[in-house]
Amino acid sequence: MAGNLKNKVVVITGGAEGIGFHLADNYLQKEAKHIILLDVNEKKGNEAVSALTSKHGNKVSFMKCDVTTDLEAVSKKIFNTFQYVDVLVNNAGILNDGKLKQTIGINVTALIEWSLKFWEHMRKDKNGKGGTIINLASIYGYRIDQFLPVYQASKFAVMGFTKSLGHLYNYNRSGVRVIAICPGFTETKLTAAPATWDDKLNDEFGKFLKDQAWQKVDVVGKAGVTIFETADSGTAWLIEGSRPVVQVFNE
Repeated sequence: MAGNLKNKVVVITGGAEGIGFHLADNYLQKEAKHIILLDVNEKKGNEAVSALTSKHGNKVSFMKCDVTTDLEAVSKKIFNTFQYVDVLVNNAGILNDGKLKQTIGINVTALIEWSLKFWEHMRKDKNGKGGTIINLASIYGYRIDQFLPVYQASKFAVMGFTKSLGHLYNYNRSGVRVIAICPGFTETKLTAAPATWDDKLNDEFGKFLKDQAWQKVDVVGKAGVTIFETADSGTAWLIEGSRPVVQVFNE
């Protein structure tokens, strides 16, 4: 199931900064044809387009998008403009255990809805050409601790959904790979001040975080290329502490 990014049209949710931006940068280095960045932050989105265009040429677009409400309108615009999308990266996410409904809405419900919409668009058994869907899970999609039960629940859901939709049976009939990326602790806006579900845990969580194997966001961007080029459908991959990617959660 090896993949090649050359001449691929790629949609990245939450793509204005952080992991989404660095995935776009690295995918363009591998000669992706066009990247469509989706994000709620219009200012950051336009800045991202300028930065990537200056480096790679006119191969990047931005559309303002709330993944929880704008799927139908934005996907219609994308399909009308580009005719075919080869890759969807579900990167938009939230890390705040004090916001249960928002966490499930963005990290789970929206991710599933966007995946199914683009899976239908890509599937070979309905006149598509196949493609790849990459879901941003987390080490918290399979590791357990006491600090972030709501976030962990959302990422466990992402792992289960990815493995089921990406099951070999579904891949063989659709030609659509579905893969999960599980970054470890990464220096992004999302992890700058994570909120636990219980304020009494904040000090202990802070000490815990200091002992983890942190990595720069560009490490995830580069590893995202390796995973795209090599991963089989239904698999999940750990990116942690700048070490080589490792397959996880595999039966």
